[in-house]
Amino acid sequence: MDASIGLPILVGLIAVALLFDFLNGLHDAANSIATIVSTRVLRPHYAVFWAAFFNFVAFLVFGLHVANTIGTGIIEPSVIDSAVIFAALVGAIVWNIVTWALGIPSSSSHALIGGLLGAGLAKAGLSAAVWGGVSKALLAIVLSPLVGFLLALVLVAIVSWASVRSTPFAVDRAFRILQFASASLYSLGHGGNDAQKTMGIIAVLLYSQGYLGSEFSVPFWVVISCQSAMALGTLMGGWRIVRTMGLRITKLTPMQGFCAETGGAATLFMATFLGVPVSTTHTITGAIVGVGAARRMSAVRWNVASSIVYAWVITIPASAIVAAAAYWGTRLLPTF
Repeated sequence: MDASIGLPILVGLIAVALLFDFLNGLHDAANSIATIVSTRVLRPHYAVFWAAFFNFVAFLVFGLHVANTIGTGIIEPSVIDSAVIFAALVGAIVWNIVTWALGIPSSSSHALIGGLLGAGLAKAGLSAAVWGGVSKALLAIVLSPLVGFLLALVLVAIVSWASVRSTPFAVDRAFRILQFASASLYSLGHGGNDAQKTMGIIAVLLYSQGYLGSEFSVPFWVVISCQSAMALGTLMGGWRIVRTMGLRITKLTPMQGFCAETGGAATLFMATFLGVPVSTTHTITGAIVGVGAARRMSAVRWNVASSIVYAWVITIPASAIVAAAAYWGTRLLPTF
């Protein structure tokens, strides 16, 4: 463990972590509301209130398995110190801001994982990484959009078969109502998986400074703070990415929006209960592509989808490079 740091620095680092959580909510608000906004079931400002509420209450539904994975399963806890945490958050925040400004729906989760890896490797080399946890996170990059894609595809087939004798107007009206439920489930899954990542960062920082005793745990005040920061970020919108997610990949009907959200929510629920820190961005993008492909392959704007995939590929290395640079920069500061 690193030597203890002063209380002002500790509080400052926790504030930076909550800033990342806020930006995560801002950046990933599109994941929760893009489909329900693009199908015009809810107006944007009502949709963000809806999503923020379910983001906040997610801690009542899920355990803290993802927080434990982030806190102890990416970088060895013995390597963690104030400089590593600060550099990891800088790497994740910088990448989030860049992709938000460009309207690219990249993964805040993988930006944080990349930041942790970059800072940890800069400090202690390859021995810093918990490769079992890292491989699980890397596998999720492929599996989460694939599972979201397949579930959404299957749901479209089931719903289309069940609605074959209904009029288009009746189907549209029914799924406008059902989309409230599917959007709620997706927002719940988003809050459950994503907010826990920042919980893990704050908890491992407290653990490294001896505030949690001999065993790693996540204090309740950390849980509430992170859920609140994410919900507040969601309230602020993230309209650039809403446009990409909800309008540019494929055109959605309320039935398709329901299938995309439900498929994405089921994927997030499974991952969160298993303690796997997946990307909510990857998951909902895969689901949206799935419902578009179910109609016909040409309904998906594959050039937009492919540009999103490129962003996924470079997120971890890009945020890791920024975090490594930030770590080496902190070595020049006496406070770290």
